[in-house]
This record gives sequence, C-alpha cells and structure tokens, in this order.
Amino acid sequence: MNSLRLKKREDKRIQSGHGWVFSNEIDTRQTPLKGLEPGSPVTVETVNGKFLAHAYVNPHSLISCRVTSRRANEPFNATVLRARLQYALELRNYRFKEPYYRWVHSEGDFLPGLTVDRYGSTLVVQITTAGMECFRDEIVDVLQALAGATAIYLRNDAKVRELEHLPSYREWVVGKPVDVLDIVENNLQFRVPTEIGQKTGWFYDHRESRNTITRWVSGKKVLDLYTYLGAFGLNAASAGASSVLAIDASESAVTAANENAKLNKLDNIFTAQTSDAVEAMRALYSEKEHFDVVILDPPAFIKKRKDRDAGMRHYGLNNRLAMRLLNPGGIILSASCSQALSHEDLLQQMRLGTPKGCLGLQLLSTLRQGADHPVHASMPETLYLTGAIGRVV
Repeated sequence: MNSLRLKKREDKRIQSGHGWVFSNEIDTRQTPLKGLEPGSPVTVETVNGKFLAHAYVNPHSLISCRVTSRRANEPFNATVLRARLQYALELRNYRFKEPYYRWVHSEGDFLPGLTVDRYGSTLVVQITTAGMECFRDEIVDVLQALAGATAIYLRNDAKVRELEHLPSYREWVVGKPVDVLDIVENNLQFRVPTEIGQKTGWFYDHRESRNTITRWVSGKKVLDLYTYLGAFGLNAASAGASSVLAIDASESAVTAANENAKLNKLDNIFTAQTSDAVEAMRALYSEKEHFDVVILDPPAFIKKRKDRDAGMRHYGLNNRLAMRLLNPGGIILSASCSQALSHEDLLQQMRLGTPKGCLGLQLLSTLRQGADHPVHASMPETLYLTGAIGRVV
C-alpha cells in the first residue's frame, strides 16, 4: 500500500476527524501523487511519517484522498464495507417503520462516495468516486444480502463522476428494470417514474419538513413552487388545505405529480401546472392572486463557490417574489439544498424579501435534512439542507 505524507501543519483537520485530504496538502516531493491508480488504497501520514488514516486516492481530483478508516490495523475492505452498511441499516430500522428511506448518506455514514436510497425491495445506488467504484460488485452483493433486494439500479450518471474521471452510466444489476418506484411517506403514496427521477429519484431529505408544514395549512390556500412530484403540496392537501396550486418547469414531473394526486384521491384539491417558477410568481402577482401559504423549495442555485454571488441573487429574488404573493399573516416555507448557503444566509434572503410596510418576519420553525441523512460532526459539508418556516406580518 502506498503512503502519502502531508505537509507540515496540514494534518490538523484530519486529526480533528475530517475525511478529505486536498491535493495541495500533500508533500508530493516525498510522496508523489502522479502515477497512483485512481481508487487505490493509501495510508495518510504526518510529515514525520506517523499514521493518520487509511484512505483511497484519486490524483485527478482536488479531493485527492477520502478517509476510509482511522485504525492502522483496519484498512477498508469487503468486511469493513459490510459492517458499515449494516450499521447504516440498523440506524434506519430504529427510526423508520417502513422501508422507504436513504440507506447510505456517503460521508455521513462513513462510506464516502456512496449513496443508497431504498424503495421497499428496490434499491437505487449512486457511486461518485473511483475508490467506491472499485467496490461496486461487493456493494451490490452486500446490499442484496442485507435487504433481500429484488432489484438494484446503479444510477451512476452524476456530473461529479467527471471530476473523478469515471464513466457515466445507468444499469440494472439485480432483477428486472422497474418503471416506477413506489413510496409511502407520511401516510401518503407516491410513484416515481424511474427514468425521470432526479438524482436517486426521491428527495427523502425533506420528509420531516413536509410533515412540519402540515401544522400550518388547514383550511389554507397553498402555492407549492418547484413541486417536482408533488410531495410538499400533497402533504399539505392531505392535511386539510383548501386548495393547492403546484408549479414545476418539467412537464413530465407535473404529469407524475398530478398522477400522485389521483393516487391519493386529492386531485380535487391539488393541481400541478408546468411553468418556470419565477415567471409563474410574476404572472400570479400581476393577476392579483394571493395565497395563505407559499412553499419555496428550489434546486441548488449554488453548486460551486464561483456560483455564490449569482446564487444568492436567485435565492433573494425567489423569496421576494414568493412573499409578495402572501395574504396578510401568511406563512412561507423557504428552503435551500445548496451546501454553500448557510442557514443565516437563507434567513438574510428571507428578511430582505419581506415586503415593504410589513412589521416583519416571524420565524416559526427551523428545517434541516431528515434523520436518514446523518451529519458527520467533523464535516460541515455533510449538512447541506436548511430551511425555515416564517410568518409575514
């Protein structure tokens, strides 16, 4: 096994528990990165040669090493992989009664580069790093054994794979292809068309947020922006909203959302329409439409550091347009899945979006990713979802 030594004073972050080593932290004169096989195992050492961690390497990536173990006598292998997958499953079984959840949340479950979503006996797997790709077959075997999966879909087409010099592909590796993924969430049924699904299909991370907003919707007129497959809006409709208008730019997603409304016998309350959310908000305002509750859950506007300024403007614009559609005393749920946008950043955009002449914004609830998306205490990067429910007075 090759060793990589860190430069002087570059070991503090790894010592504190962080799981990434960046290429500029490695002493490449003593231990060159060039020539190492992407995904191959390495040991990470201090400048004096003291063992810090086992990791896998990729010389093509800015994140050159991802820590897999901190015990010198426990390098990452199939046995360790199985134990970690079992630990992750036990956590979900403790928290959820039904088999619909994110089973593996990458670094949050100490399995960097691996994401697994469970839809009953069907699993959707995403591998984003060369190191985890080396264990592809073992991952499939263990997942099938632990869950009794009848179908496993490798959705390995994330753009981040390009940074790892990995090919993009989708493949059913266990069982026959499944056209629709079935979910039960908050006593509602949802169907996710496999091929139109974003990322790994369903956004389990907002399950608790969707449950929280139901406390504020009884008898209310609701606008659900960036609805995707109707999750927020249908939770609101089920909780007693008088009407729900849902907006999404994807025609196929809107079709699926309306089908989900019929499935739950809520199509008399819930209607999804195809439109750009910003243009829809402007049109609704010009038509003097107003709502008691607006749900604003956009895609990540900040994907890279260079996108931060433009992304902040997008969050600001969306919150401003959403709040001016609220009736007096109206409720807004505003969320962000941009890891680079902190909770305080989001609150600032909400404050700036509060209409002139209002007394202000009352904060009623703080939102974050659900229990099946655990946060690594030493890696703030694993906490990416934030949100708040507020009342405009």
